[in-house]
Amino acid sequence: MTLDDANNILNANITDAVRTFTNLTAHGPALDRAARLVADCLLGGHKLLVCGNGGSSADATHIVTEIVGRFVQERKGYPAIALSDSVGVLTAVSNDYGFDNVYARQVEAFGQAGDVLLVITTSGNSPNILRALEVAGDLDIASVALLGRDGGKAKGQATIELIVDELVTARIQEAHQLLYHSLCQTLDSVLCRD
Repeated sequence: MTLDDANNILNANITDAVRTFTNLTAHGPALDRAARLVADCLLGGHKLLVCGNGGSSADATHIVTEIVGRFVQERKGYPAIALSDSVGVLTAVSNDYGFDNVYARQVEAFGQAGDVLLVITTSGNSPNILRALEVAGDLDIASVALLGRDGGKAKGQATIELIVDELVTARIQEAHQLLYHSLCQTLDSVLCRD
């Protein structure tokens, strides 16, 4: 590998990312609905549950950090839980009920009507995410899905979905981050009024 290779890769990735980000403008109305849904949840004394796998799990933790702490503006903290953060719960549930149920079991344990489940999956086909959405629906918990590619099996399963129609996982993850940063910024402006 040479420096020229790195520069070429960087330039190609920037070109792809700009195209991907430009296509996100179509998600404005859905993002607005998601922000209203989450704001109503938090202002109503309910909580946000967030989950994903791998890099999307790290994104879940990132989102929760912005809700409990703050994104930009000073405000009080609001309740949010990243369902991948407890190693003890993850390993116990995976061992006893299988990894496909690792998030569903937590939605069942922590979720109540009025809460919102936010799921992140680049493929839309993660069995544990699909089960979590199913349990959320059974418990009358609204859901927001950040999906990739064509939405996979999760398409149509959430209350609100934002599908990044890309094939490259890195571009999907970058787009998901831009979407949830925009969500957090919108929430800051609403939650600061409380």
